[in-house]
Amino acid sequence: MTASGRWLIALDIDGTVLREDGVMNDAVIRAVHRVRDAGHEITLATGRSVAMTLPILDRLGIAPEYVVCSNGAITLKRDPLAPTGYIREFIETFDPSEVLTTIRGSLEAANYAVEDETGLYRFTGSFPDGTLGAASEKVEFEELLTAHATRVVVISPEHRIEDFLSVVENMGLHKVSYNVGWTAWLDIAPDGVNKSTALERVREQLGFPRTHVMAVGDGRNDIDMLEWASAEGRGVAMGQAPDVVREAANETTGSDLDDGVATLLEAF
Repeated sequence: MTASGRWLIALDIDGTVLREDGVMNDAVIRAVHRVRDAGHEITLATGRSVAMTLPILDRLGIAPEYVVCSNGAITLKRDPLAPTGYIREFIETFDPSEVLTTIRGSLEAANYAVEDETGLYRFTGSFPDGTLGAASEKVEFEELLTAHATRVVVISPEHRIEDFLSVVENMGLHKVSYNVGWTAWLDIAPDGVNKSTALERVREQLGFPRTHVMAVGDGRNDIDMLEWASAEGRGVAMGQAPDVVREAANETTGSDLDDGVATLLEAF
């Protein structure tokens, strides 16, 4: 296959290659392998931390040149000599103190976590088991203000998603990029950093034309990525994605429960 015929394909993890219950179906794995074996570069672009992303690469059985983690704040590069097979090639951080103080003024009862560039989460309150990964440490809120953050996470279980969105929109957050997940979960990244900014850097590093990029996702943190891919390539929303996510894409596929990624890739 000539270079001009290859595609860069970026897949979200949760709700895309994984069902929301954590199951990865064989049909998805087979379809991913088919596209990889045809010579295309297929990778992951996820909100997950590095530690929670690498096992998904193993489950999928792929080793792409670059992998986007932490909603674009960390981009991994393959290195066979590294213990995990990857090194942190690009890292974006920010001072979280202002945004944390602002949010706490409106969501005092919320739970907060700050991820640093090593993947360690320092948190206050409580988070569902498994959401922060193994590298986490409970601290006082004031200690969160001193970190160099790749990501701030805020969850507020007492809010319905519609109410949570309303509170966030009324905060007037700036100097950071933020996305709200499908539950009352807020991800805050360094200013101007998201999956699309990281993928554009990956695209440039690998030399793919903008017309040969495809991105697939289902969450609000995928909106920028889908808009980026849709501009000249293919942005594909999963069937269960909220309307605002589907509007950012120029295609849709089946839901995670229907192995929508497999359907898409088998027809690729």
